[in-house]
Amino acid sequence: MGTTTPAPFKGRYELKHEITKMDCFLLRHNLARIMKPDPHAKADGKYVIRSVYFDNLDEKIVTQKKEGYYRRDKYRVRLYDYNTDFIHLEKKSKVDNLCQKQKCRIFADEYERMRHRDIDWMKSDERELIRELYVQMTLYQLKPITIVDYEREVFIYEYGNVRVTFDSAIKTSFRNNDLLNPDVVMVDILEPNMVVLEVKYDEYLPDIIKKMLQVTDRRKSAFSKYQMSRMFG
Repeated sequence: MGTTTPAPFKGRYELKHEITKMDCFLLRHNLARIMKPDPHAKADGKYVIRSVYFDNLDEKIVTQKKEGYYRRDKYRVRLYDYNTDFIHLEKKSKVDNLCQKQKCRIFADEYERMRHRDIDWMKSDERELIRELYVQMTLYQLKPITIVDYEREVFIYEYGNVRVTFDSAIKTSFRNNDLLNPDVVMVDILEPNMVVLEVKYDEYLPDIIKKMLQVTDRRKSAFSKYQMSRMFG
């Protein structure tokens, strides 16, 4: 009997930098001349992302991030602009410098069942990602740990499938996992004058984008919003 060769990991490159609000202002002005804004954004060009991240009492996910595991996965449930009618379960995988994201739609009551450890229904669900998370929640006791909110502004460039994002007003809920509650208490985790710049692309980053990204006083980092949030509780 022949063996099945695993499908190659098809990921994207993802670079992160911490920049000042002044650098953000200058970059935004330059990028707007050649890149398109995200069509899903509001009138001000931004939208709010709210995610709840899964981990366990041993902090498996945070530890893998800190220790720089060659391959690691993290699970989160995400919604936009506090709209609880459209929610996704996402799995973000990283192999070396490449990132890949899988997602499926879930419903508010399903998240609430996950949150309260009512998970038996997940093992036979038709959605593969739900079944996979069930295994993780059973074997490693993963559960929703903390919420992270932030405002995002996105610019898109079709050549190289480039997305440049500016994330600001990053907040954490400490260990509160009440994702659907719009009034959950959130606390700032980013320095007031800083913005997180993310650059995502497929096989190459066009030279014109590279040149525009030559801002001063930027700090390349492996910035993780979830890891930062766990520093607060």
